[in-house]
Amino acid sequence: MSGFFPKLTMLNNLDACNEKELITLFIDGDEVAFEKIYRLYCKRLLGNIIKLVKSEDLAAELLQEVFVKLWCNRHHIDPDRSFSSYLFRISQNQVCDFYRKAARNKKLQEAIIAGSIATYVHIEENFCNKEDIQYLHQLVESLPPRRRTIFQLIKMEGLSYEEVSMQLNISKATINDHIVKATKYILEQSTLHHAGVASLLAIFLLA
Repeated sequence: MSGFFPKLTMLNNLDACNEKELITLFIDGDEVAFEKIYRLYCKRLLGNIIKLVKSEDLAAELLQEVFVKLWCNRHHIDPDRSFSSYLFRISQNQVCDFYRKAARNKKLQEAIIAGSIATYVHIEENFCNKEDIQYLHQLVESLPPRRRTIFQLIKMEGLSYEEVSMQLNISKATINDHIVKATKYILEQSTLHHAGVASLLAIFLLA
């Protein structure tokens, strides 16, 4: 592979591919498919990461790490499952890894403060551990199908209400109703069964 990030080559030969075909090509190591995936998702991923770290420069660095990890782990991708959910999960895990590292590194904490990311200064050692992440995603998967789709688009992929309204042909009021009910359900379930997920909820639900 000549590099992890696109050289803006021509992608016309993939324009007619559906997502599953595109992902299959990517899994096989097709660099042009990788470029196509990068173009399709980089802006939304970056916007979502910026919401979590409150810094465009840091978000750009984490975005690069996300796509490096995506390339290195491509053989573990299941083309029959939602690729967007998989990709945004990687980005969330990358943010969690960053803050877990910050919890052990005083200089990094000072850098976070200097960058006006004070919300996340006091992070516990077990912040964003894999079990909490897995539990949160299990709760999301247990939502009714329509509500789950709306929740994933808004809270996990970073789309706006306007974008989801146009994509699903539903009103913003309906979207808000689903988000409120999904958030209420996840908060209630986590409070009852898994108190350790509270830190994740603060980021993924209340942002």
